[in-house]
Amino acid sequence: MKRNDSPSLLTGLPPGSEILILRLRSLGDIVLETSALAALHSWRPDLRLSVLVEPWCAAALAGNPHVSEIILSRASLATVAAIRSKKFSAVFNQHGGPRSALLTAFSGSPARIGWQGYQYSFAYNVPVPDALEFYGRPFVHAVEHRLSQFYFCGLPRGPIPPARVFPQSDAVASVAEFLAGKGIAPGSRYALLQPGARLPGMRWPASHFADVARALRDSHGIASVVNLGPSDAEGAREVRGAMKGVAAIADSFDARQLIVLAAGASIFVGNDSGPAHIAAAVGKPCVVIFGVTNPTQWHPWEVDYRVVSTGAEFRAVRGDKSVFLRAQRSISEIPAEEVIRACDELLAAPAKK
Repeated sequence: MKRNDSPSLLTGLPPGSEILILRLRSLGDIVLETSALAALHSWRPDLRLSVLVEPWCAAALAGNPHVSEIILSRASLATVAAIRSKKFSAVFNQHGGPRSALLTAFSGSPARIGWQGYQYSFAYNVPVPDALEFYGRPFVHAVEHRLSQFYFCGLPRGPIPPARVFPQSDAVASVAEFLAGKGIAPGSRYALLQPGARLPGMRWPASHFADVARALRDSHGIASVVNLGPSDAEGAREVRGAMKGVAAIADSFDARQLIVLAAGASIFVGNDSGPAHIAAAVGKPCVVIFGVTNPTQWHPWEVDYRVVSTGAEFRAVRGDKSVFLRAQRSISEIPAEEVIRACDELLAAPAKK
């Protein structure tokens, strides 16, 4: 396939063609991928869209009506065999790392799509221009970045759908049992708090989250539930100490349970993280605190939200990546009052229908 053929790639596929999208991880990235899946499916519902993900992220796609098949990434040789057996008409590498590039290269597909400038570019015969060249601006949201591959291959540009995740019935009972055990009755209002994050520079102090929980309780009558998963082990003791007596802590929930917990919340308050995108994907208003990551690229998508940031400056690298340069203040210097004010604004706003 020649590069000049790329604008007609998707339009020229026969009805019922099989498409593979590689997005191996992480949870927030998989959630944001659902916007691109919805846009592609809305335009050509006849295409069969399969997504290759690592098993721990598959919950973000469970029940998604736009996905024909979830393929779990296992050992490399087994995964290549599974991909090749499907004889995909096109493979879109939305991940961009070396393993996903090699899986694309060995997929056997006649159309292998990836972004220019990424590792192992030999894997692609349809190289897609980077964000700056494609959109004419250095910083684009991660959702827009993902869609550039599909736009380049023929998807008409238009309004971008929200991201969506779908609560599964097998997780509803355990979440309801947890909430009841913490004194949160069915139908009661609660906030979902996320004090954990991938990097220290992304974590707002736990004591400030406790201040938010008290304010939500005292001013709005809203209880707080803290998500504290395995990836939040660093700083967990500090969180437990700060939240004692002011919030319930969910410390053993898997991704399916987290989706159900977010779906029942009245508001999400937390650091830039996967749970923030889950909350947005179930339509919840979000207050997200940004430290060393770029809000332009990672803010909640197509939902009511407020960003509270350090005023950081960034240098664009490629795609949805950027490098932190400097900030007007550290994340620990963001006062609790600023986040509480953002919560008040969202809770006072009329709910979107």
